[in-house]
Amino acid sequence: MEIKIRTQQILKILNIFSWIIFIGLCVEAGMYLFNGIYTLTINSYNARFLNLLDIYNYNVSFYIQEICFISIVAILKAIMFYLIVKLLHEKKLNIEQPFTPETGRFISYLSYLAFGIGLFSLWAAKFNSFLITNGVKVPSLESLNIEGGSVWIFMAVVLFVIGQIFKRGIEIQSEIELTV
Repeated sequence: MEIKIRTQQILKILNIFSWIIFIGLCVEAGMYLFNGIYTLTINSYNARFLNLLDIYNYNVSFYIQEICFISIVAILKAIMFYLIVKLLHEKKLNIEQPFTPETGRFISYLSYLAFGIGLFSLWAAKFNSFLITNGVKVPSLESLNIEGGSVWIFMAVVLFVIGQIFKRGIEIQSEIELTV
């Protein structure tokens, strides 16, 4: 007995995984925002939640910057998966004719978001290095979920190239449709 997995089945599975990841990223982004606001307005000792109490005690504005970096990266990741969920849910991904303007815009948006995630991750890494040189105990980038900035930049470049290929494919496809 041979089991064949069709593309439609894979897309359904990817849709489910995308929803799970999207919901998790939304919860994570909301958690960072809530804890940052709660720490600044109600209970400053709550900064220990992400092991950022040393930064908070050193300088409140540096704590705000760190929370902003963490939140922006989490929000951009959630937006990225929102676009993936939206594409899969609305079934705008046409396997028979993949070179559509919607798919081209989707890939372009993903490349911009990946670049933004990489940019803010690298910025946060430089900021954390600055804090460490000033003697502040800073948690690792991995524990703050802002690691891998260069990987995100690399992914943005790859997606941008793929987006340009799709753009050219859309142009060729529309020329073929006009000549027929």
